[in-house]
Amino acid sequence: EEGRQQEAGVVTTRSVLESFTESRDVRGLIGNLKGVFGDLVAREMTVEKFIGIMDKYQEQPHLLDRHLEWMMNSLLDIVRDNGSPPPLVHLAFKFLYIITKVRGYKVFLPLFPHEVGDLQPVLDMLVDQNPKDSETWETRYMLLLWLSMICLIPFDLARFDGNISEEGHARMPTMDRILKIAKCYLVVSDKARDAAAVLVSKFIVRPDVRQKRMADFLDWTLSMLSKSSFQTMEGTVVVNGMLQALAQLFKHGKREDCLPYAATVLECLDNCKLSESNQMVLRKLGMKLVQRLGMTFVKPKVAKWRYQRGCRSLAANLQAQGSVAQNQVIIDAANETDDEEEYDIPGEIENVVEQLLVGLKDKDTIVRWSAAKGIGRITGRLPKELADDVIGSLLDCFSFQETDNAWHGGCLALAELGRRGLLLPSRISDVVPVILKALTYDEKRGACSVGSNVRDAACYVCWAFARAYDPAELIPFINHISSALVIAAVFDRDVNCRRAASAAFQENVGRQGTFPHGIDILTAADYFAVGNRVNCYLTISVYIAGFPEYTQPMIDHLVNMKINHWDSVIRELSTKALHNLTPRAPEYMANVVLPRLLPLSVGTDLHTRHGAILACAEITHALCKLSEENNRSITYYFNEKSLEGLKQIHQEVCSNFSFFLYLSSYQIYFLTVCTLIEKLSLSKMPFRGDPIIGGWQWLINDSLRSLPLVSSAARQHIKESAVSALAALCNEYYINEKGEADPALQDELVTQYVSELQNTEEMIRCGFSRALGALPRFLLKGRLQQVLEGLKKVTLISPADVSFAESRRDALIAIAKVCQTVGVKGEGSQEEHVCKDNVTQIYATLLSGVTDYTTDSRGDVGGWVREAAMTSLMEVTLLLVQNEAELINANICKQMMCWLAQQSAEKIDKFRAHAGSVFLTLLHFDHPPVPHIPHREELERIFPRSEKETLNWNAASAAFPRITQLLGLPAYQYYVLLGLSVSVGGLTETTLRYSAQSLFDYMKKIQSDSSAMESFCETLLKVFEDNLRNDRVSVPLLTMLDQMLANGCFDIFTMQENHPFSMKLLTLCKEEIKRSKDVRKLRSSTGVFCGLIQFQGDMREKVLFQLFLLLCHPFPIIRKTTASQVYEMLITYSDVADPAVMDEVMTILSDTNW
Repeated sequence: EEGRQQEAGVVTTRSVLESFTESRDVRGLIGNLKGVFGDLVAREMTVEKFIGIMDKYQEQPHLLDRHLEWMMNSLLDIVRDNGSPPPLVHLAFKFLYIITKVRGYKVFLPLFPHEVGDLQPVLDMLVDQNPKDSETWETRYMLLLWLSMICLIPFDLARFDGNISEEGHARMPTMDRILKIAKCYLVVSDKARDAAAVLVSKFIVRPDVRQKRMADFLDWTLSMLSKSSFQTMEGTVVVNGMLQALAQLFKHGKREDCLPYAATVLECLDNCKLSESNQMVLRKLGMKLVQRLGMTFVKPKVAKWRYQRGCRSLAANLQAQGSVAQNQVIIDAANETDDEEEYDIPGEIENVVEQLLVGLKDKDTIVRWSAAKGIGRITGRLPKELADDVIGSLLDCFSFQETDNAWHGGCLALAELGRRGLLLPSRISDVVPVILKALTYDEKRGACSVGSNVRDAACYVCWAFARAYDPAELIPFINHISSALVIAAVFDRDVNCRRAASAAFQENVGRQGTFPHGIDILTAADYFAVGNRVNCYLTISVYIAGFPEYTQPMIDHLVNMKINHWDSVIRELSTKALHNLTPRAPEYMANVVLPRLLPLSVGTDLHTRHGAILACAEITHALCKLSEENNRSITYYFNEKSLEGLKQIHQEVCSNFSFFLYLSSYQIYFLTVCTLIEKLSLSKMPFRGDPIIGGWQWLINDSLRSLPLVSSAARQHIKESAVSALAALCNEYYINEKGEADPALQDELVTQYVSELQNTEEMIRCGFSRALGALPRFLLKGRLQQVLEGLKKVTLISPADVSFAESRRDALIAIAKVCQTVGVKGEGSQEEHVCKDNVTQIYATLLSGVTDYTTDSRGDVGGWVREAAMTSLMEVTLLLVQNEAELINANICKQMMCWLAQQSAEKIDKFRAHAGSVFLTLLHFDHPPVPHIPHREELERIFPRSEKETLNWNAASAAFPRITQLLGLPAYQYYVLLGLSVSVGGLTETTLRYSAQSLFDYMKKIQSDSSAMESFCETLLKVFEDNLRNDRVSVPLLTMLDQMLANGCFDIFTMQENHPFSMKLLTLCKEEIKRSKDVRKLRSSTGVFCGLIQFQGDMREKVLFQLFLLLCHPFPIIRKTTASQVYEMLITYSDVADPAVMDEVMTILSDTNW
């Protein structure tokens, strides 16, 4: 999750289907299997298409039910056809498996044909299979499932044996054949093992097989379990198969048949020590088998003592309109004559329950879930006293000495017991406090915490209780449960927990009907609303806190659990929520919460200290705003102790400031204190003239000076926080009754800040530049020129600070802020306003920033400066336009628009988009319009006002076709071509493609206009000449010229001998590559020289001479590239060389090892 943004991906959409609409397509695919199975590509495409259709129904598989039978019959017809080759049979079984995967084998199984005549063919097919063939596992899986259905036929299997010793060869009985196949596939590692376990569970329980083979099979299974070790890969596979077979057998077998073997199996299982295995699946299967054994030991009997709610109709409950529905039929346990002698509880059941309770603490969820279900099932067969002992043991899981796994497993088990009516009302008073703790369970582990699964499971318990109990039973706990669920739904960090709490709250509102303001809250905090965490904290919480039953619990939760949270984003959101909640309970905030927070703000725990300081700041600000709204004194809600406590926070910081700044974990703390200063200043606390103000000023200054010591991640936040604090502090405490500043204070502050602008540390320049930009008007009065001169010096590039791009960026931002602060007055003093005397200097500084193309190891860092310069130009221009537009002269406006047009044509998407946005903002601004924009009418035709917001400048396909149209406007032609040169000759494929295509389209349009062509070529040469040896422009420009020559953009000049354009271009190319060792530049120039060969006259000799020089270049890559391009050139322009020597030339070029 991005800390300061909305959680990503919390809202998912899924299409709800109404029927199996692709049945016709599926019929076609199945009917076409015979035609495609032989072609690998067609077969794979058919399978992929079928998978794509079936996967759509993974969440609504019941829609397939009406179609399962004909799909199965169609595919089994292929299987039964003796003429079907093995690949076709495998393909049919693959399709059957895909259907089974979507719908589940339990639904699919009864549809298999199970006639007597199917037994032998299926057995024969299974015998023919290779268990180790990884390509045909679907066939084996489906055959075993089919066989498990066939073996239910109600005939003695001995009748299928016939004469088992024909011609002297003994033949295995059918019963043994099936068992052999099952045993064979129980020890394989693929999906067939699962089907073999199903086969065993169906086959062994047959009366004839049970009598003859059940004991032997169990002996074999236990023997394999004993001999295998889960510490080896082979042993894991075997143990898995044995456990699946036993679990399925004890599930489907009759109790009286399985009971004689249960104790032996349990003993063997204990000896395996599966709890020590690191294989999650083995531990889950072991837990499943243990609970099945436990249910075998105890008679299947519905406990008479269980809680029966009676009618559970939601509609009937809603009709009760909030009254307690009297639909309960409860048999009082005291009056119940429950014959305890009917219970026969063997000793092994204690071992089983103990293993299940241990399983609740397993490290994997699926094991805990299986154990929880086992606890629920077995407890339902125990007498009341033993069941109560189980619940007592279960409650021991909820100790803070236990891990989060135990809490999670315990919650799942409680939900199962409640759902089954096994948790009697007498126990609710013990359970509810535990569940309330689980709803807020959050244990710190390292840099984060665990417990989201516990909170989610606790919501499930609340959901289950809503369905299980009559409203009368839960009335004593309603307020606690409803408050806890609301808090979880609004304030939980994890979206799944918030949604689970919302669902549980909804279930309680519907089933119980006693939650205070349930419907209103549910409407505001539904499934989708709680998906956005920021919305939950800042909006939904305020609405819910409007109901008095929830106000104080919500505030207490934030103060006790959230302001000390390990996640700083949660702490910050919590304090903002407290700000918003303050108007709901101002007295409670002032008299209870604030005194509780003040000691925490100077405590030892960093997280608590951070949250407490922010909370104090936000609550104080909210209380003061409330006082102002009610025309009360600012200190109405504060006593002397509270005011002293707020001052104490700063003193504690100052004592450790320099030391803690070096510790990255403490840097967020100082950011927080700056926020405190800002909020207390905005709150207009009565500290004017107090020494604390000097301390605050010192802390802000030291924060800005210490920026180089701060980690890069926290630097920007600390700078912004310190600047905001400075602005608030100055506005409140440095202005006198006349609205002026103290001269001595003003002189000291401005002089100090301006002097820091020349510091050798870049970050200090950044901090004090932004600080000057934040100063209020009364502090800048009479000092404006000093401030502007200081900021201007920061924007200048010198050898010592060429890489200080961030300081130049912040200085440009500060200049615009200063201009906005002091305002415009054309005839005013340059020491107090933006006026005619300083506007030219301001624009010159800002326009110089647009030409900053500094690069270093971080990349194009000058881009930050250009972006800031463009923003500042827009802000200053709009400020002047709205006040005194005549201060903008035509030359300044032309320069500005041309530079913006150039930036709008460049290669980096982010900066191009920003430039385009600023360009259109200035063009279409009409309150009043910006004066002197060159070619305004043509620009408004190219960029209609209706497309100002929709034009996507980030997309090269949308931006370049528009911006290239400016090539036809003389004022913009040079600058747009300069920007396009970098884009067309760049390396980014999409930018290159669309920019080049747009340029070629423009050139094609002006081919017939000689004056336009002459103007374009003259501008192109001017761009080249102005940027000679400037590799940022010249290298991509050569690449662009190569492409333009190759695309025939200058064809109208090729028929004229020694055309001035080509001669000048050749001269510039020669000058550019003179003494150059830049491989990319030299290779690009080769393409230009080869393209210039198309011009007539002396040009050809001069070009060939340059190419010969390149063929002799010291760099092999240049010689090789030149030879290749000259070869292609001679093929294209065959008239360049004498036909008599052409073959020899071509041979030399192609055969020489350049």
